Amino acid sequence: MSDAGYHNLNFEQSVKRLEQAKSYQDLSTVWICPTPKGMISSKVVGTWIGLMRPMNQKVFGPIFIEGKEVGAAYQSAVEMILSHPELSTWKYMLTVEEDNCPPSDGLLKLYEGMTKFDCVGGLYWTKGEGGQPMCYGNPKSMPKNFIPQIPQPETLQECNGLGMGFNLFKIEMFKKLPSPWFRTVQEVTGAGARAYTQDLWFFEQAGRQGFRFACDTRIKVGHWDAQNKMMW
Repeated sequence: MSDAGYHNLNFEQSVKRLEQAKSYQDLSTVWICPTPKGMISSKVVGTWIGLMRPMNQKVFGPIFIEGKEVGAAYQSAVEMILSHPELSTWKYMLTVEEDNCPPSDGLLKLYEGMTKFDCVGGLYWTKGEGGQPMCYGNPKSMPKNFIPQIPQPETLQECNGLGMGFNLFKIEMFKKLPSPWFRTVQEVTGAGARAYTQDLWFFEQAGRQGFRFACDTRIKVGHWDAQNKMMW
């Protein structure tokens, strides 16, 4: 091989790779994790330690929010970010939940989808043998719904909502949306019963404002069941 080096000899290919990875852009990211009980399995922590971060970029966290209901934890995390003189100027918020195991290149792949979408998540499933993919609702189907979609292999699949286990959000989105951003709802009104988990509450409100979301099915995220010692 020439002394010019592999990447110089394959210049166009190398530049294309950098453009896809967005590694030349500002990828400043704050990582948050609700931990209601303040305990995380070593099985999970091991995968977090191996999570690759973009070179010479600002990635801070994980920041743990302990002892709060999950919706309240996410709400307080966003409030903290937006009120902070430094973090409020950053580009992205990464959520990783206490039982999710992302692949080592997962974060780097999430960045690739952020040009077209306002939130991109990895693919993981609910726990149990009847597990469902946490990639909710086909935007082309009406009326709007959050029915789990059949994942399309190795692609960026647009959806109406995601679980919160491994997501990258544009922080700018929260500045444009009214608070509360995350809320767990279980109530009965004159119109009948209404129930939302904190994740679907957010995606319902944000989707109404035209924000777009996708599941990157290349990113295979494990869902750790500590009680049964099983990765779903």
